[in-house]
Amino acid sequence: MVRESTSDLVKGNYVRRHPDLNPDFIFAFPAYNVRSTEINAVIGRNQLPRLDENNRTRTENLDAFLDNLDPTKYRTDFKREGSSNYAFTLVLRNPDEGLRDRVEAALRARAIEFRRGTSGGGNQLRQPYLRALFGDAYKSFPQVDHVHFFGYYIGNYPDLERSRVLALCDLLNSL
Repeated sequence: MVRESTSDLVKGNYVRRHPDLNPDFIFAFPAYNVRSTEINAVIGRNQLPRLDENNRTRTENLDAFLDNLDPTKYRTDFKREGSSNYAFTLVLRNPDEGLRDRVEAALRARAIEFRRGTSGGGNQLRQPYLRALFGDAYKSFPQVDHVHFFGYYIGNYPDLERSRVLALCDLLNSL
């Protein structure tokens, strides 16, 4: 990831050459996301007894989120069966830059963490390591590109209170 470079010059060059990418998620080279350690394994094993309940809570949060968003502004027609995602996927129904900017400003103003383009930095075909191989192939995937510019991941965790999910929906619907 470019953000981990120790050179401000390298980071700046990538950001300037790729204004369509989130500067925090520019991938210069293909790599693996492997960070697990022995301590992570101990923590993970310790969490297993709570897994079913945590998944149930995440599913309930997701249902509350999607059931209370304005479907004229946001996509709410996701398949939900079996989903217990660690994040809410928020996607604007239409490519509306004004609404996108208002969503981002409102989330930032309330210190609600989000990642634009959903996980992994959005449309991977726009990333430098794949553009070098496939050029402008990203243009062949307009729905993925829509999510790249108008989609978000917002945290969904077991301790998230339903009232906060509903308040987030009210905020988003008011924009």
